[in-house]
Parts: sequence; structure tokens; C-alpha cells
Amino acid sequence: MATSLYNTDFYSWIQQQVMLIRTGNTEALDLDNILEELEGMGKSEHRALSSRLDILLMHLLKWRYQPEHQSTSWRGTIEEQRFRLKRLLKDNPGLKPEIPAIIIDAYKVAKITAFRETGLPKESFPADCPWTFDRIMDNDFWPGAD
Repeated sequence: MATSLYNTDFYSWIQQQVMLIRTGNTEALDLDNILEELEGMGKSEHRALSSRLDILLMHLLKWRYQPEHQSTSWRGTIEEQRFRLKRLLKDNPGLKPEIPAIIIDAYKVAKITAFRETGLPKESFPADCPWTFDRIMDNDFWPGAD
């Protein structure tokens, strides 16, 4: 019953599982699907961190390598992503140990996107991320000619 409800009416399935937990009827819980959902929630937060870093790094690259095109839109995107990343990490501090690995992949995506959006040669961008996470997240950091 629970599995079919899970497949046909997710909202009602959640309400049912909550009611079962609140009443202490743990034997009737749909544990397989609960575990699947919990794992998915963790993966979702991980993807959100990666996606926000992709966007932030790409805009930092554009800011650094196309200074003549710097705009309030780019500045706003950089500020927004920093804010959203800080909030995401405040709400999910368990993601912090994942940051070094996520930056490696996010930077690869950022370079591809920056190449596509700027038209600059791929070689214009450093092979590896040139900034630490603390620098990336510093509200006073705006990459310029070094």
C-alpha cells in the first residue's frame, strides 16, 4: 500500500509517513522509500553547492578576464551566489568537507561556460582554480589584473 501511494501520490505518502512516525507505528513505515528520499535530499544539497560554485566561479573568471564587460549584472550575480552559498553552508555544515573536491569539478564547468560566454581562447583561463574557497567567498574580492 505505502509503496503504491509513494508512486501515485507523493504528498499523501509523506503525510502518511509523518503520521506513522508521530503515532509510533514504525513497523508500518515505508523504510525503503524513506531511505531513498533521504539519500536524494543529501545529493540535492550537494548538487546545489556545486551548481552555485559553478556560477560563481564562471562570473569571477569573466570578471577577471573580460574587465571591459564588467557590469552590475555580473556584480549582482557574484554577490547573490556568495550569499546563497553562505546560507547553504550555514544550513548544511556537513557539506564543508566536500568543498575542495567540489571546487575542482565546479571550476572545470566554470571554465567551459566562461569560454563559451566570453569567446576567449580556452588557454586564457588557468588550468586549475586560482583562488581558495575563502578568497572566492570574500565579499571584498573582485579579481583584477594581478
